[in-house]
Amino acid sequence: MTDTALTTQTAAHGVLLTDAAAAKVKSLLEQEGRDDLRLRVAVQPGGCSGLIYQLYFDERYLDGDMTVDFDGVEVIVDDMSVPYLDGASIDFKDTISEQGFTIDNPNASGSCACGDSFH
Repeated sequence: MTDTALTTQTAAHGVLLTDAAAAKVKSLLEQEGRDDLRLRVAVQPGGCSGLIYQLYFDERYLDGDMTVDFDGVEVIVDDMSVPYLDGASIDFKDTISEQGFTIDNPNASGSCACGDSFH
């Protein structure tokens, strides 16, 4: 995939999925034995700072959903979450000090100490 193709693909909702995150999602889907699920990323009201991220597998497409395929992993963002997530990058870390999915969001002006909530 060329850089131009990547830019064009991510323009749909502006969320990037790193290779490490895509590989982990594929692995989890293989463990589940499901090929009908997509990775949904959303923003919901809540948490200490006002908004929380939601990252989960979903088999549905809803009105207003925007989707981008990252090497066989579909990432869906609902139209209400797009402005909050445009430019965000989802990565997966597996180190001694950090394990799990992380979201680097340039739109977040601050977050709480637990790191699960932002504003």
